[in-house]
Amino acid sequence: MEFAVSRTGTTLVTLHGGSDTTARDEATTTLADTFETLADEETVTDWEIGDATVYEHPTGPFDPYTITLEFAVTVTVEADDADEAAEIGASTIDEALANADVDAVSYTSSPTASAA
Repeated sequence: MEFAVSRTGTTLVTLHGGSDTTARDEATTTLADTFETLADEETVTDWEIGDATVYEHPTGPFDPYTITLEFAVTVTVEADDADEAAEIGASTIDEALANADVDAVSYTSSPTASAA
């Protein structure tokens, strides 16, 4: 049976930006591009980026910003039941994000599975 498995979390993106707003916008665009690539490869079936906040301001003129981004991602998996789907989906999401070099991921929810 096919299930859609979703999970929410946060990630950190470090980059050089001219201001808080520019850094948040660039971090959001960077993560969106990554998720769009994963969607094009059919690794993820749906994604959303929520709030972007400054986690760490630069301490000097050439130091980077670290931005916290909230996200939700969904994958489609084959499984016998929702519990098995949640396990397979969680592993699939972990692997997809790791392979796309999305670092410092902290999940804010357990995986949820629903029949697709």
